[in-house]
Amino acid sequence: MSEEAASSTTETTGEESFADLFEKSTALIKEGDVVIGTILRADADNVLVDVGYKSEGLIPTWEFANGKGIADIELGQKVEVVVEEAENEMGMVMLSKEKADRLRVWDKLSASYENGDVVEGVITGRVKGGLAVSLMGVKAFLPGSQVDLRPIRNLDPLIGQSHKYKIIKFNQRRGNIVLSRRALLETERQSLRSDTLNNLTENMVIDGIVKNITDYGAFIDLGGLDGLLHITDMSWGRIAHPSELFQVGDTVGVRVLKFDAESERVSLGLKQTQPDPWVSVRERYPIGLRLSGKVVSLADYGAFIELEPGIEGLIHISEMSWTKRVKHPSKMVAIGDEVEVLVLDVDEESRKISLGMKQIEPNPWSLLEERYPPGTRVKGIVRNVTNFGVFIGIEEGIDGLIHVSDLSWTQKIKDPKDVYKKGDELEAVVLKVDRDAEKFSLGTKQLEKNPWDEIPSKFPVGTKVKGKVTSIADFGVFMELEEGIEGLIYATEVGKNVENIRDVVKEGDEVEALVVRVDATEQKVALSMRAIEEREEKGAIERVAQQARTQTATLGDLIPKEFLDRVNKDSTDS
Repeated sequence: MSEEAASSTTETTGEESFADLFEKSTALIKEGDVVIGTILRADADNVLVDVGYKSEGLIPTWEFANGKGIADIELGQKVEVVVEEAENEMGMVMLSKEKADRLRVWDKLSASYENGDVVEGVITGRVKGGLAVSLMGVKAFLPGSQVDLRPIRNLDPLIGQSHKYKIIKFNQRRGNIVLSRRALLETERQSLRSDTLNNLTENMVIDGIVKNITDYGAFIDLGGLDGLLHITDMSWGRIAHPSELFQVGDTVGVRVLKFDAESERVSLGLKQTQPDPWVSVRERYPIGLRLSGKVVSLADYGAFIELEPGIEGLIHISEMSWTKRVKHPSKMVAIGDEVEVLVLDVDEESRKISLGMKQIEPNPWSLLEERYPPGTRVKGIVRNVTNFGVFIGIEEGIDGLIHVSDLSWTQKIKDPKDVYKKGDELEAVVLKVDRDAEKFSLGTKQLEKNPWDEIPSKFPVGTKVKGKVTSIADFGVFMELEEGIEGLIYATEVGKNVENIRDVVKEGDEVEALVVRVDATEQKVALSMRAIEEREEKGAIERVAQQARTQTATLGDLIPKEFLDRVNKDSTDS
């Protein structure tokens, strides 16, 4: 039949032919169209939907699954679908509810982008440069710089969290959506900031949220305005790091310590919201109180003991032992140890409490005075030798010092290390016990009689002595009087008009001198060679004078008295 005939027939009968109906029905639906269909029936695999086409459409049953994985299907229910195939080999129309849902979501997201509306999504994972976010099943990108007001180093804890965002880039053709959470936070923050600035006053207590934690403190969001809670204002007690008390996101009540509206700087305090433990501390810890505490810190000079939260006392290194020479507190205690102490002093203004460990035990130095009175002979092992003396152990923890000046009456010991060594056994005499200074003075020379006690009688002033020159100094000559005893001839006493004493005497020479002064206490004997020279000169002058007197005498003066006495006696007898 020709086209004209067919057209004539149609016009004549007023009815459409089957071919026309088929063509028209086919033209009503095409691939990619979004249409409304009615659910006719469903089984485990497919759902049959009437979309007004010559054949019903099929949709996989799984596309109707809800959040719990259960297919949510009702007969007669209207559904929006996308035509994937107008007709397959089996004459069925292939439909997709999922694609229709996705297209509807894109339409909503597009409208939100155009209108600047807020969208909500769940962070599903990390991607390069930021996070992946699901917006009603559509994947979007949240750059790391747009996550928060401040950069977040670790984004992993955010995975799984739901937040609101603003769409800042949108391209449906490329399937590209970029989000910003920071933009919303800045808007909210600006609104809150104005209210906070208007209502904030110093000394008020306000709730805030921990926004960031550093080594030196925590930043608290007070409502659009951040305040710093320094670590020293967190607790009356000792904390090593703010993370011991807080985590990001915690809500905390703080006191405003200082507020500068112009610079918008706020200093906060947490401990200031609690009673000060140092108030009336003297009543709670009187001097002499014995108590226990925990070692919380060590320093070179002592150990800090926590007596209660916010109250610490110091055991100075000198207060740790009566007898041990403690070089570092770690030799006596360790952090975490429970120790028993005695309160020595309390300074409320400086917030300091002085404690003592050794005072828990009796002071052994108090008993030493009774056990070792001056003059007591003791024996001990040399524990240390220094340039100023020798330390010997008397009993456990108690050392006595023999000063270099008390080692010998006569021997000149410049360095005790030349004579003594560790491990030597020595006998000594107790000279003094100083309990307050914790000093035990000993002497070895006191074991023998002081030879200087006899020197004044052995060598009285005016005595002529002979000895060997032992040494020569610029100021004089040392001469040995006897073993261990020396006298000094000052340079001016070597002789008359002597410019260089080394031209007159040498070491080892035997010389004669006159004793001019003796001081047994100072252990000094002053000698003079010049005095002998002057004495001899004086004697010579006297002899010459005597001879002169003899030459001018009378005959009677020249006759010896003994001869005259005999002559007179003989005359009387006759």
